Amino acid sequence: MEKLIRKLGQPGDLGWVVQSHAEIYTAEYGWGPAYETLIAQIVAAYASDHDDEREAAWIAEVDGERAGSIFCVRGPDETTAQLRLLLVTPAARGLRLGGELVDTCLAFARSVGYKRMVLWTNDPLVAARHIYLARGFRLTGSEVHEMWGDNLVGQTYELDL
Repeated sequence: MEKLIRKLGQPGDLGWVVQSHAEIYTAEYGWGPAYETLIAQIVAAYASDHDDEREAAWIAEVDGERAGSIFCVRGPDETTAQLRLLLVTPAARGLRLGGELVDTCLAFARSVGYKRMVLWTNDPLVAARHIYLARGFRLTGSEVHEMWGDNLVGQTYELDL
């Protein structure tokens, strides 16, 4: 088995990120079209207006097939990066790709001078939370919301870089 984490940029990468998030989160959590719309908006914003020097995205592959994604974008200020769109496909789980994607994102953020990283997630995403906590992220806020047809607890995490 060959694992690879590469920069996003091959034909189909952007669409794959949207489609994979939509299909996986619908199957696993019942999140529907409103969730897919949010992911499509995030991906479209990155595709149409990102700073190559301070923002990047990666695709994980297993044996040449896409198996995960992560994005590092500018956060609410110039010194803060935001981690977005971490995903590992069900078939690739257990291969430590999620941790490798987060480590790649963190290394990039540090290398371009960010001082802090933030992310927003939801409470059912236990495996992702484990990855974040193992790297020193701390929970800094939570709020109940009813996005995508569920009562969820949105969680904000931060890490000083």
